Amino acid sequence: MSGPHTRPAAQSAAAGVPAAGLTAAQAARQRARFGPNTLPAARRPPVWLLLTRQLTHFFALLLWLAAVLALLAGMPQLSVAIIIVVLVNGVFAFAQEYRADRAVERLRDLLPAQAVVRRDGHRRTVAAADLVPGDVVLLEAGDRVSADLDVLSAAGLAVDESLLTGESVPRRAQAGQVLYAGTFVVEGAAETVVAATGARTRLAGIAAMSQAARRPPSPLAVRLGRVVQVVAITAVAAGSVLFGVGLLLGLTPRQGFLFALGVTVALVPEGLLPTVTLALAYGAHAMARRNALVRRLEAVETLGSVTFICTDKTGTLTCNQMTVVRVWTPAGQASVTGEGYDPHGRIDAAPAIAAQVAELSYAAVRASRGRLTPHGEAWQPHGDPMEVALHVLALRAGADVDARAQREPEQLWLPFDPQRLRAASLCGGTLYVKGAPERLLADCRGDVQAALQAAHTMADDGLRVLAVARRPGVTAATAPTASALELLGVVGLLDPPRPDVGVAVAACRRAHIRLAMVTGDHPATARALAVQVGLCASEPVVVTGDRLPAGDRELGELVDRDGVVVARVTPEQKLRIARALRSRGHAVAMTGDGVNDAPALREADIGIAMGASGSDVARESADLVLLDDHFATIVAAVETGRATFANIRRFLTYHLTDNVAELAPFVVWALTGGAFPLAIGVLQILALDIGTDLLPALALGAEPPNPRTLTGPARTGQLIDRRLLARAFGVLGPAEVMVSLGAFAAVLIAGGWRWGLTPSAELLAAASGTAFAAIVLGQLANAFACRSEVRPAFRLDPRRNPLLLWAVATELVLLCAFLGVPAVARALGGSWPPALGWALAALAVPVLLLADAAHKVWRGGRLSAAAAARR
Repeated sequence: MSGPHTRPAAQSAAAGVPAAGLTAAQAARQRARFGPNTLPAARRPPVWLLLTRQLTHFFALLLWLAAVLALLAGMPQLSVAIIIVVLVNGVFAFAQEYRADRAVERLRDLLPAQAVVRRDGHRRTVAAADLVPGDVVLLEAGDRVSADLDVLSAAGLAVDESLLTGESVPRRAQAGQVLYAGTFVVEGAAETVVAATGARTRLAGIAAMSQAARRPPSPLAVRLGRVVQVVAITAVAAGSVLFGVGLLLGLTPRQGFLFALGVTVALVPEGLLPTVTLALAYGAHAMARRNALVRRLEAVETLGSVTFICTDKTGTLTCNQMTVVRVWTPAGQASVTGEGYDPHGRIDAAPAIAAQVAELSYAAVRASRGRLTPHGEAWQPHGDPMEVALHVLALRAGADVDARAQREPEQLWLPFDPQRLRAASLCGGTLYVKGAPERLLADCRGDVQAALQAAHTMADDGLRVLAVARRPGVTAATAPTASALELLGVVGLLDPPRPDVGVAVAACRRAHIRLAMVTGDHPATARALAVQVGLCASEPVVVTGDRLPAGDRELGELVDRDGVVVARVTPEQKLRIARALRSRGHAVAMTGDGVNDAPALREADIGIAMGASGSDVARESADLVLLDDHFATIVAAVETGRATFANIRRFLTYHLTDNVAELAPFVVWALTGGAFPLAIGVLQILALDIGTDLLPALALGAEPPNPRTLTGPARTGQLIDRRLLARAFGVLGPAEVMVSLGAFAAVLIAGGWRWGLTPSAELLAAASGTAFAAIVLGQLANAFACRSEVRPAFRLDPRRNPLLLWAVATELVLLCAFLGVPAVARALGGSWPPALGWALAALAVPVLLLADAAHKVWRGGRLSAAAAARR
């Protein structure tokens, strides 16, 4: 039976391969038939199309229409302002998308530039692009595999396939097995034959999946689309109604049309796009400060909607550094402490046991090639991570490897034997051996049963286990078959969990986020780690990739549970898991670091790549890159995402409250048949939307998370729901309307106006300035009220959002400029209010804050009563 690294004999490229390799003529014919050994170029839409998309989506079209209508209505200033908003947002979004989707191009960089082949019976170095099926390729440690190869012969060959399989330990390969393009030879040598090149390689298959996987629309894009629809319908309806009212009041059709156009344009929230964009940018900046780099702005809000996180194991939950944690010797067992590759750990054991650990570690290092070397103030690993961990053990145990190695020079190196599952080295007449306990212990003398029991215990605990032995008095001739070895002991190795993972997992549980471990590693290792960090219970659901259901529905039912562990997964299976969970309504975050993860990262709602240890391909496919590879950073990013969602609702409440105050004067004017003068004009509304309101709205987008942000499920509903509309249209907006129109009427009456009369231009300008000031001051208070949906403004510390303090100060300065600079005041249609007007306008602050506090207290009482009734 053929496995993932074997090929049926009938399909093997090794069949009939001449020892001398292909001739130059044969290679030329093969190249003409199969083409160059390069990955297909990614097809990307042209730049002009990407830019056009950002300037012609629904909301952009609405704003373009608003700009045209503003020009037709005789308001070129408004038209220019809207065009600038559309262009700035379009170019910014285009820049984000243009640099985001380059994952497939990065795959091309994984193929080496050159390869060593045998052609015409001679060893030659050729361009990797010139490799053809049937070429004999010679590999050595340090080489990158340049095509899919069938192994003809191998000597101690170990290949790092983590980028393709997710398996953290190099694979020992032997004759008859397959090596895949893009993998890396870490040890040994091999003679191979090319089985597939270019588009036919497994690497190209992953590239094709990466291209085929399409990112789903983000929750924010869907929600904003609905917001835009509501706004568009409201604006058009209001304009149409006021057009009819204008005709009834005696306006000519042209005058009524221009008036209705002005109202419609004014009700379009020109500041919404820049506010949303800058709020997301601020959230991205906040995530960057917490080591999470956002590659697509919409991902900031999408993170707040995550309900399911599929996390890798190696490097995300673990430190990605193999280390020896337990040692059994004939004298007893020892524990080893220390982080990663730090050689200054400690052996917790009695002196006799510690001495045997030192002797065992020396023997293990001599039977290995991996080493840890000083690199400035740090330490640099070289070779197989497991062998590096053995060298670290020797340094911690105080075994003077270098000095003894000078006294015992190496006479013979026996690389890993896949049949006997061991590697050995003959040094100074002593044979040092390390290997799989189940095979090596059979050739040992000593307390073998106790050693086997210790090995089984370590394996059950999720450790990787090695046995170590030696035999003095061995010659080069007898070394390969030496038996009756002296047992030195058994070591258990672990890639330890990151110290903060348990806390982060608990935070996910509080946030009602389900977790699954999806890894290419061994199921026993994955299970042990999942239990250790609290990701699952003591008896978790563990399933391997080859046992996943064939149907997507059954797959979704299997993995849609908290704490499931899926091991030995392939890229295709990881992609299926993401799709299955999304089909069940989850917002899925998928982590990954290898080439194999790229398709699933693109398919998930949020693809999260490792920045420190991940591949360029994974990073280019992801929406979020963890600069420190910590799982805890994902949780911090989710918290920021949830805060960003809440902030968007905050400034939407702020904007809608202002729209109520802006629309009310027109409604009152229409309902009274023009007997009540129009309190504010269209250009004053423009000054409110893009002038005084913009900075406080942006500051609300920077409101920091509160301690309850990660408590309870994610808010995955609409940005604008019944609760938000009730607050803006039923409480905050009417409070602003009451004060602004009341102050407007009071100034008119104080100036001698009577119902149905037309006030003088000076009096109307002063009253209009008063209404404008009341709305601005009401919005100032509204900014503080919108900081929380449940707590009154006076219970919130203003120092937690210093940007808001600067924003309202700027708002006051702009208010004085709009009303106090004569040219600006005349252009807008208002003037500096009288003392009475200022006094009445100032009432907007306490009135709005009291109305907001009363509503929150009333609503809190209703929620408490409802909760008590449910109990």
